[in-house]
Amino acid sequence: ILLFVSVNQILLLLLVLTVCAILYNKVHQVPSVQKNEAVDLESPEEMEEEIPVVICAAAGRMGATVAAISSIYSNTEANVLFYIVGLKTTIPHIRKWIENSKLKEIKFKVVEFNPMVLRGKIRQDASRPELLQPLNFVRFYLPLLTQKHEKVIYLDDDIIVQGDIQELYDTKLAPGHAAAFSDDCDLPSTHEMVRSVGMQNTYMGFLDYRKQAIRDLGISPSTCSFNPGVIVANMTEWKHQRITKQLEKWMQRNVEENLYSSTLGGGVATSPMLIVFHGKYSAINPMWHIRHLGWSPDTRYSEHFLQEAKLLHWNGRYKPWDYPSVHTDLWENWFIPDPSGKFKLTRPDS
Repeated sequence: ILLFVSVNQILLLLLVLTVCAILYNKVHQVPSVQKNEAVDLESPEEMEEEIPVVICAAAGRMGATVAAISSIYSNTEANVLFYIVGLKTTIPHIRKWIENSKLKEIKFKVVEFNPMVLRGKIRQDASRPELLQPLNFVRFYLPLLTQKHEKVIYLDDDIIVQGDIQELYDTKLAPGHAAAFSDDCDLPSTHEMVRSVGMQNTYMGFLDYRKQAIRDLGISPSTCSFNPGVIVANMTEWKHQRITKQLEKWMQRNVEENLYSSTLGGGVATSPMLIVFHGKYSAINPMWHIRHLGWSPDTRYSEHFLQEAKLLHWNGRYKPWDYPSVHTDLWENWFIPDPSGKFKLTRPDS
């Protein structure tokens, strides 16, 4: 009996030791797994900051959107997430264009913009009706479109990026500033272009100083304006300062009092931004916004200057996908033909 008990005790002891050994091994394997996971999480691919870029896809202009995205994607190694904003009727077209072209590798989200948010906020008396298109006001609603990001880039569709978008994203915003823009007076190389085509680059060109509400702002009419076609925005400050509400307030006041008009400077979306951001924005490197390429079909920049530019903007009437326009070769380098054949370039021989 004693022998039997001893054997049982030995077997029990062996069982306990076996269980302990298994548990020991499992416990001591966990740190190594956690360590590997930590290494993976810290790898550049996993920890790389996402750069959100908001760009619109409007009917009749989708070739512009595609060319802009193509230029950004081709000139950076950064982790870019494109927010492509369209109306319900245009979204299927742009999605198919991307998915059936070499852009199918990009990271993107298609966002539907509801034009009902603009009801009662836009005067219908502009000399350039294209400026009243709903997507022209998408930049007012950035926090609603990109909810999880601290910092966002907004770009007009009529741009080409020749530099690394990471540089633009790294633009420093001063404390308390919700956005960064390029001043219209910031680059001497563009001053002759501005004079030659009679462009306005001051607040006088966008606001009607005959109106008391504008005079009450206390902003000198000779103050240099800025162009909101390229924006680096801080979403925390934007929401904290209720920028969207402020912009909507001035849109509604314009409907009631006609405070600005596209017949003045051409900017029904620019004017409220000039008011709301006056004296409260940071500066974008001027070479990251070379503009006015669409203001005249005749006036050209030097080729050397354009090669140095990081971003080109065909703001104005003369777009590079239409005719006439200038420096179309720089734009066409990035254009990807529409697989559906709906969008076609307008050229002299077409």
